[in-house]
Amino acid sequence: MMKIVVLGTRGIPNIQGGVETHCQELYPRLADLGCDVTILTRKPYIQSDDLEYKSVKLKHLFAPKSKSLEAIVHTFLGVIHAYFLKPDILHIHAIGPSIMVPFAKLLGLRVVVTNHGPDYDRQKWGRIAKFMLRLGEKLGTKSADKVIAISNTIKNILETKYNRNDCIIIPNGVNIPNMASDSSYIESLGLQKKKYIVGVGRFVPEKGFHDLIKAYIKLDNKEYKLVLVGDADHETNYSRNLKKLAKSNEVTLTGFIQGEELNEIFSYARLFVMPSYHEGLPIALLEAISYNLDVLVSDIPANREVDLEKRYYFKTGDINMLTHQLRTRLENNNYKCDFKEIIQKKYNWQMIALQVLDAYKISINAITK
Repeated sequence: MMKIVVLGTRGIPNIQGGVETHCQELYPRLADLGCDVTILTRKPYIQSDDLEYKSVKLKHLFAPKSKSLEAIVHTFLGVIHAYFLKPDILHIHAIGPSIMVPFAKLLGLRVVVTNHGPDYDRQKWGRIAKFMLRLGEKLGTKSADKVIAISNTIKNILETKYNRNDCIIIPNGVNIPNMASDSSYIESLGLQKKKYIVGVGRFVPEKGFHDLIKAYIKLDNKEYKLVLVGDADHETNYSRNLKKLAKSNEVTLTGFIQGEELNEIFSYARLFVMPSYHEGLPIALLEAISYNLDVLVSDIPANREVDLEKRYYFKTGDINMLTHQLRTRLENNNYKCDFKEIIQKKYNWQMIALQVLDAYKISINAITK
């Protein structure tokens, strides 16, 4: 039985974040494929004392709840813990935690890293943090036994910057959902079916929700409400100002939700909007298309890689264009979307789990030869 230890995620289940959703979907499937999987979680984010989730073992380790320190401190402690667990593979997610890959290699661990995107492009980071993230990307890419990129855009960055030509692409995935049959949650928010626009994500500048609210204000269409699903991991001036702007313009804020509540929000939305300035490969967009929702997304490379038709994109940061396309979309009552073929071909979690398992086997075989 292949033994896997996982670092770089806050934890599972039901914790906000793209890496967290990725791990929640991937590792139970790897456990079903016969792997012994342990995820090393960050205590401040864990709401339960459970030590197992769908056959995946959970070990809750200390981490300071500080956006600049939690990843590096937790990963350092996690690598030491992994050393004593003696896994076949230590799988580290994201470029911040990847700064510890050389330390893990020094301890004799086989390391696979997944690069979820150039986090140093995120607007929330200061100069020192950006330097550390770039260093993590460099050390992880150069030192890991195997590098996985979640998109072709990321793979090209790693090939160009570090001459790492054996990176493999394994994307995020998404499940085909069962549509909601109940509407009590949206009704509790004062929403009507197909009468609201929804955006989903963290309340950080690079998600562009400020642009969406401004476009919504210019739209001046009281027939449709705007709903923002998510919150900030760490309250900032930006997140406080965003909430203030939202409330003063009657935007509905749900906070972080999952499960049946999120299922209702997606099932009954009229339009999904993602105005991001930066993404790796956006799980929220994949979730939206899994509901066959009409979508409108910024034309950043990560969003374009989902390979939707041109009409689904708008120029990043262009509020006037976003307003115009919102108006056009909402006036079109004959919209019909069917994205199931795209999902089955590119974003099937079971296929993704098999690809990751193959990457593990290649890493082990390359070292043991």
